[in-house]
Amino acid sequence: MAFLTLKDIGKIYYSGSGAAVGIRGVNLAFDLGEVVAITGKSGSGKSTLLNVISGMDSYEEGELIIEGENTSHFGQREWETYRKEYVSFVFQDYNIIDSFTVLENVELALMNIEDKTERRSRALELIDRVGLLSHLHHKGSRLSGGQKQRTVIARALAKDSPIILADEPTGNLDSKTSKEIIELLCEVSRDKLLIIVTHDFSELEERATRHIRIFDGAVESDREIREAKKVSPTAKKEEAEKSASHKKTLKNGILLGRSIFKAKPKLSVFLSLLMIIGALGIFMLSTMCGGAASLFEPNYMFTPLDGRVIVTKRSGEVISAEEASALVENYGATDALRFDTLLDSAYDSSLYIAGTQDYNDVYVNAQFTFGEDFGECSIGRYPETADEVLLYLPISYKNDVGKDKLISDEVFYNEMPFKISGVKYYYDNNVTPKCLFTDEGFRTATALYFLTTSSRPSITVSVSGENFAEYSIQLSSFTPSFNIESDKIYLDSEKFSSIISQVGADYSVSVSLSATYYNYNYYYGDSTPKVFTKNFSRSDITDTKPSVSSIDRNQESFGLILSDELLCEIAESVLDKSYKQISLFFESQREAETAAEKLSENGYIAVSSYTTYEPDPLETIGNALLSLGVFFAWFIGIVFLAFFLSLCSSRVLGAFNGDMAVMRSMGIPVAVIKVGMYVRMLLSLIPSFIAVGIVAALIFVSPALNGFFVYMYAWQYALIFVGMIILTVRITHKQIKSLFSESVKKSLRGGEAK
Repeated sequence: MAFLTLKDIGKIYYSGSGAAVGIRGVNLAFDLGEVVAITGKSGSGKSTLLNVISGMDSYEEGELIIEGENTSHFGQREWETYRKEYVSFVFQDYNIIDSFTVLENVELALMNIEDKTERRSRALELIDRVGLLSHLHHKGSRLSGGQKQRTVIARALAKDSPIILADEPTGNLDSKTSKEIIELLCEVSRDKLLIIVTHDFSELEERATRHIRIFDGAVESDREIREAKKVSPTAKKEEAEKSASHKKTLKNGILLGRSIFKAKPKLSVFLSLLMIIGALGIFMLSTMCGGAASLFEPNYMFTPLDGRVIVTKRSGEVISAEEASALVENYGATDALRFDTLLDSAYDSSLYIAGTQDYNDVYVNAQFTFGEDFGECSIGRYPETADEVLLYLPISYKNDVGKDKLISDEVFYNEMPFKISGVKYYYDNNVTPKCLFTDEGFRTATALYFLTTSSRPSITVSVSGENFAEYSIQLSSFTPSFNIESDKIYLDSEKFSSIISQVGADYSVSVSLSATYYNYNYYYGDSTPKVFTKNFSRSDITDTKPSVSSIDRNQESFGLILSDELLCEIAESVLDKSYKQISLFFESQREAETAAEKLSENGYIAVSSYTTYEPDPLETIGNALLSLGVFFAWFIGIVFLAFFLSLCSSRVLGAFNGDMAVMRSMGIPVAVIKVGMYVRMLLSLIPSFIAVGIVAALIFVSPALNGFFVYMYAWQYALIFVGMIILTVRITHKQIKSLFSESVKKSLRGGEAK
């Protein structure tokens, strides 16, 4: 049985104008060791015959048999395997990969050799055999016609296929080079089946063992010139099947992808730039629109803290300190927070602080806290006294507060100055800024918060003397100070001073501080206000004016300055009789929710700090419309970027299609080519990931930019990268589908018969 047999082979080409016969009724048999010359006029079908034998084009009639196996049932995958195992092709127009060097072109056919050193050694041996060692690292585009043909012959030899097909290999060469190429082909194909299509039989007359003439698509003559040395076929197919593996396919695909990526640096750089533009575009859109996501967040009644339960009585009565301690013990809480350790409502309040910078205020919406550790300070140290505070701020405040040193050493809350002991900057601008006090400093700040928001004291100054029976004035403001004795107050009123000057030396003065609050019966019909009052006599009033920065800062005189301890005493006295809420803290959120249920069953109103509420319907609608608008803008932007990347990338990738077709003609496994194409595209993504990382770092470490973009977390970057990978895979899949939807012949030559 012949090694290769063609029985009644026919090939028909279809076009819009009708059908054309490429070849018809071809009956031929070939054995290893033959050198077959095929001649015929242009368009007679000799190249079509070669394409059918190579499996690069299909046939519609007859049967092609290779080593006793019929091929009429072969699909694309089987033909790819056939070309891989049996065929090496030498083209008239070379089909060298111009962007690869001579060495890379030859090594491409040696990917089945896993050892890199062995593969390189074999490639060098073959290149030396065709006389191109001096051009080892020359790219295909820089070679002459003869050098390209020699490279392709070396590549065909590297594949070590039993069949070598050459389609007019000397058609573009001068006579001297043509003779050298024919001699080389015949020399290296002694144990193979060599079939050469030529327009000049004289070139092969001395070497050919057989001469076949094609006329009008049929075999006109088949003449044996000399006896061929028969060669027994080897079990290449079985060996190839045994050596195939997914691991090898992946490894070769990665190797191929890297080679393709490096082969055309300008196109690869352009492709990488496209991916950088796409990734940065998605990043910018996401971080600029990221704030809209907060509109979808739950509306919490309280500041959500793991393990926190808020408790009040159903009767509206105040929960005493003793009762709070009992609740801690009975329900397994770790702590109960009231004013003696913390003003509970401060957890649920956003407080403004103001610092002075060149007479301009810097406002920060911050939460007050104590006892936390934020790590090493960016500037200064942690607070040690009651009048000191550490600012925990996003880095966007760096230009306003200070880089290496503080621009201002004070911060004001309700006109009470605190010394800035230090600053800790952070990059995540989603995190709420905080003011960290000492325990006593926190008590003072929260007392000030309470007395200036819910129970602002009224101040009455009464004076009597020899010229005045009694004169009373009302002051609407007071200023706390850390620089005054705890049992003293200081009056600083121009109006008051003028009164004193009129009454003479013999006078008496009294000051009454009153804070109004309501008891629990207020909600049940009793609206009578309760008043806390503290009186001061002349002996309680200091004559020494304390240093209070806020007085100098505002260029005005305040009616009353009192100590921080007195401020806390007033607030504590009022809160003990009016504040109806406490917070219990538990080890876990699960324990907190269980305790809240038990407390509710036992007559209390108890909820987790994660309890939500329904906002005003109009507010909900407005937020929803705003969110949808931002999301729509983000979505349109992403779609535009995806379309832009897909369009531009497809154009760029089209430049690689010719190389892919050559690889298919060489019989490189489809799986390896596909993996290589994906690897090439994924390699182009790496610079975009690096670019996003660099730009994100520059944005979020830059004080000038940090506040304009929403900080993004690792999972958000992961989504961007996964999205880019999916987009890249889809683009590559589209290219693969286009490339492998047609025959190799069409990919290489547009489907025209010769």
